[in-house]
Amino acid sequence: MTADDSFGRLDDDDYPAYTMGRAAEMLNTTQGFLRAIGEARLITPLRSAGGHRRYSRYQLRIAARARELVDAGTPIEAACRIVILEDQLEEAQRINAEHHRDAKPPSAPPAA
Repeated sequence: MTADDSFGRLDDDDYPAYTMGRAAEMLNTTQGFLRAIGEARLITPLRSAGGHRRYSRYQLRIAARARELVDAGTPIEAACRIVILEDQLEEAQRINAEHHRDAKPPSAPPAA
């Protein structure tokens, strides 16, 4: 992948563009917190060729939500489970909305 290819993917929510240090800085948290939510299987960062953790914008949003819950006093394991369930609910609601949209009967032609 060339530098031009990488630059073009920065708009991709799933592209692992952020190092652990940068991710922790952006979230105003510690690298230990990122490791902990990784161990809890909330997010699984990709690894660079050198073995360093890399995070996507989507993963940073998930981590930020977990951080909010932990800051409010929720234990980290419970915060991770809550975020997973919230994410699953959002996906189920999106799928349900698609099914409802696709299942609508065609509108009747106007009466003559």
